[in-house]
Parts: sequence; C-alpha cells; structure tokens
Amino acid sequence: MHGYGPTPQQQTTSRPSPATLTTVRVILVTVTVLSCGLLGWVAMLRLAIVTRRPRDWVLLVVVMVLNAGLFAFILGTPDDPDEMSDASVLLMLLWIVALLAGVITYYLYVEIRHYSSLRSLGSPAPYTATAPAHPTPLPYQQHPTQQHQHQQPQQHHQQPQPNPYTVQTPPPTPTPAPQRLDQVRAELDELSDYLRKENREGEGR
Repeated sequence: MHGYGPTPQQQTTSRPSPATLTTVRVILVTVTVLSCGLLGWVAMLRLAIVTRRPRDWVLLVVVMVLNAGLFAFILGTPDDPDEMSDASVLLMLLWIVALLAGVITYYLYVEIRHYSSLRSLGSPAPYTATAPAHPTPLPYQQHPTQQHQHQQPQQHHQQPQPNPYTVQTPPPTPTPAPQRLDQVRAELDELSDYLRKENREGEGR
C-alpha cells in the first residue's frame, strides 16, 4: 500500500533500441529468403523467445517440420533439372513460396505488435491531480444587484456611533430656583423695613 502522493511508476521492461530491432529483422528476413525458406525456423525461434507464448512455440515446431520436409524433398529430386517432372517443380515452388510468405509475414507482424504494446505499457501516463472525495462548498455569493439592495436598508437605519475617545463635558448645573426666590424676598423685606423706618422718622419731626 502507498500513502498519499503520486503512485510510483512500474518498472518498464527493457527492450532493444529501434535501430537494433530493425537490423535483426532485416538479417532474419534475408537469411530466410536466401535459404529458400529452409532457415525460416531461425526467425520463428527468435519470435518464440521474445513473446514466450505457447502458440509461437507450436508454430516453431510446425515450421521446423515443413523445413525438414522441404529439405528431404529437394534431396529426393534428380540432379538434372530436366529430369524433374512439371508437377514436382510446381510443388517445390509452391512449398517454398508459401513457407517464405508465411514465416516472414507472421514474424514481422507479431514482433512489431509485441514491441509496440510494450512501448505503450512502458510510457508513463500524465499525472492528474485527484479531486477530493467531498469538495468544499463555496460560500454563497449574492448577485451584485441583490447585494446592493440588501445594503441600502442598512444604510438608512444606520446610526452614528459615538466616538469612545471624545471627552464628554458634564452639563452645567442650574441654580436652584427656591434659593433665588428666598434671596429676593429677603431683600424686599429689608427694603420695606427701611422705608417704614424712614416714614416714622419723618412723622416724628
């Protein structure tokens, strides 16, 4: 088991370079053609070793049997070509052509397909970021017009906030009215006493 992070890539199967593969194919096809199909088993042997499939091993045995039969047929023909019958010549030609076409076509097709599949399996896949299982919901976004409509009533009802750093001066304490009235009354009493006193002195004279 692996923790979080990119999955480690699997170890790719080592394979020859394209130039090496092309050289080997050219050599095997040339040997098969020059030997008139008698060495076609060499190409099939390489194919069976590369693919390691039971079908290719079975076909290798079939090609080896056909090569052995063709070799025995050639040895059984007379040394002078003029003494060979037309049927023998036609049979030998068909045998060689069928063997050449079958071995070369099958060998090239299967080997090229085999290495192409290895290349596709060995090439690393592009890294894709995995999305979380439960995506985080985005906050609700209001439409600009709706947001403006919601903000307008708040602006009408908004009251000015008092400044906490402003020093509030206490209001002046008013002078109590009863004390003022008593003072005026006392002055009036003194004035009335003074006038009475003046009137009595004037009458005595």
